[in-house]
Amino acid sequence: MGVEEHTQDRAAAGELTVETTASGTRYPIAPGYRVNVRTGPGTDYRIVRTLPYGQKIPIYCQKPGERVTGPYGTSNLWDNIANGQFVSDAYVYTGRDGYIAPRCD
Repeated sequence: MGVEEHTQDRAAAGELTVETTASGTRYPIAPGYRVNVRTGPGTDYRIVRTLPYGQKIPIYCQKPGERVTGPYGTSNLWDNIANGQFVSDAYVYTGRDGYIAPRCD
């Protein structure tokens, strides 16, 4: 089974759905991954926590940084999920390439 088909099957199963609620939009981390949350946009930044499997996260803004390869391709975008906390966009299902949130200052 190709990667594209596999992703579509998971999306159909509801694993890769973006949630929009009164408190905001939340994006799923790639199934089967526990992702490190860092203090800045790169793997040289300190790890502050690790997201559990199946986590959905808010994206407040995005910032260019170190290029990372993950299940959703290679990207230099990093998603700000809380004050001073970033994850690589290559591990987050946003439904599109590129920016989906404002650029961080």
